[in-house]
Amino acid sequence: MSPNTTQSQATVFILEEQTGLTLAELCRACMAQTGFIAELVEEGVLTPAGQAPDQWRFTGVQVRHASVAVHLQRDLGVNVAGAALALQLLDELEALRARLRAAGAA
Repeated sequence: MSPNTTQSQATVFILEEQTGLTLAELCRACMAQTGFIAELVEEGVLTPAGQAPDQWRFTGVQVRHASVAVHLQRDLGVNVAGAALALQLLDELEALRARLRAAGAA
């Protein structure tokens, strides 16, 4: 590699549905501030296991929801309540698509 060539690095997380990420790990995975994640928990978008932030554990599904919420806020300026509504609608759309696939219509 020449000295003028830059190389980007990426971090890849492989998550299972029941992975128990801490708040710090979730923030790192989603490139989010802890305050934003706390707002998502207060709004009911995320429901971690554990009572206090230092005990919270998040599943793989919650990591996906947090990541979508971060993108909605950063890229579109959507507030937490708007992100919650969007995520709810996306979940309903996904469930309807699954029902259509199960019925053989898709």
